[in-house]
Amino acid sequence: MKCFSRYLPYIFRPPSSLLSSSCHTEADIISTVEFNPTGELLATGDKGGRVVVFQREQESKNHPHRRGEYNVYSTFQSHEPEFDYLKSLEIEEKINKIRWLPQQNAAYFLLSTNDKTVKLWKISERDKRPEGYNLKDEDGRIRDPTTITALRVPVLRPMDLMVEATPRRIFSNAHTYHINSISVNSDYETYMSTDDLRINLWNLEITNRSFNIVDIKPANMEELTEVITAAEFHPNQCNTFVYSSSKGSIRLCDMRTSALCDNHSKLFEEPEDPSNRSFFSEIISSISDVKFSHSGRYLMTRDYLTVKVWDVNMESKPLETYQVHDYLRSKLCSLYENDCIFDKFECVWNGTDSVLMTGSYNNFFRMFDRNTKRDVTLEASRENSKPRAILKPRKVCVGGKRRKDEISVDSLDFSKKILHTAWHPYENIIAVAATNNLYIFQDKVN
Repeated sequence: MKCFSRYLPYIFRPPSSLLSSSCHTEADIISTVEFNPTGELLATGDKGGRVVVFQREQESKNHPHRRGEYNVYSTFQSHEPEFDYLKSLEIEEKINKIRWLPQQNAAYFLLSTNDKTVKLWKISERDKRPEGYNLKDEDGRIRDPTTITALRVPVLRPMDLMVEATPRRIFSNAHTYHINSISVNSDYETYMSTDDLRINLWNLEITNRSFNIVDIKPANMEELTEVITAAEFHPNQCNTFVYSSSKGSIRLCDMRTSALCDNHSKLFEEPEDPSNRSFFSEIISSISDVKFSHSGRYLMTRDYLTVKVWDVNMESKPLETYQVHDYLRSKLCSLYENDCIFDKFECVWNGTDSVLMTGSYNNFFRMFDRNTKRDVTLEASRENSKPRAILKPRKVCVGGKRRKDEISVDSLDFSKKILHTAWHPYENIIAVAATNNLYIFQDKVN
């Protein structure tokens, strides 16, 4: 498997107060990772409501191999903890999702959301400042008009480069339940925000009104049998979107059919094998993430134990099924007791839709090559890796005699988990969030 099995030097950013430290607080845990459409920027959000943006270093003659490295570009507080006094409910500042908008000018724009509020942020550079105002002095204080004896023409003076993050829009008060995903439409004018029971469609310019396009809330909440877990727009058809549910089904909807898309156009659902039926079947079949391929032809879904690839034109069964950590099937009881069985793992495509990536426990992450059908397990760890070292594949031993390079399934650390990953849109560069550490891996540089 060419991409990341044997030839992978890796870049790990040095410890900082935000992204890596030996002793971390709950607020430092990374909760989302996202490359921008060009791959030049990488954004992370954490449970403390902060967003850290990394910028890719430009290649220079002196350091031709440093092109892949990312350095901190901007850090800002996106969300603050709030309190809903009407419902006596505390609203966490944790960033649930970040989505970039395509760059239209010199500035960058991204959407970030916590449980209730979506914000549109503008990130821009400033390297000049105006001086020589007539009505205020250099410190910004208003001057006495009677002391002004001559008119001055303000001028722009060079200054040290400053990166500013400013909130341009705040979209609030539209969700009763917790927002779990946001997705920007291919028309770049609208986006949707999804909570457990509803999906709302927003115009990026209008903050006081949204349109409800999916509502699965029953008249009697006691009849509630499933919730929405994720949703995403088609990459190039602005009328099409898909959403997944806790029952393991994926519904594809067409907004041209009706204003309220409660009746789906297609339903992707795999019948359960009766021989594998158990107490945990419904929990592990819940889909934690759904992603369109870049081409729009395929859907990738992640449940607790597997990653599945669906052909948009074939609803009857998945095209491909990949086992992520099937060795945990015998551990479901203990995973239920420590609540790990409810972990929500994300999944990503590479730029050509030929390789899939998703996370696991013990800081392991898995890659599956769709063409060769080969897979690999890699580890994001500070202990066994140094910058630009080659990552070695890891193997988990289920039973019997354990080899020297294998790790026993009983030795796995379930507190170390990789839930959030991102893949550069065009190159073999990946970002992996392991608790409060961000790892950036790159294909081999000769």
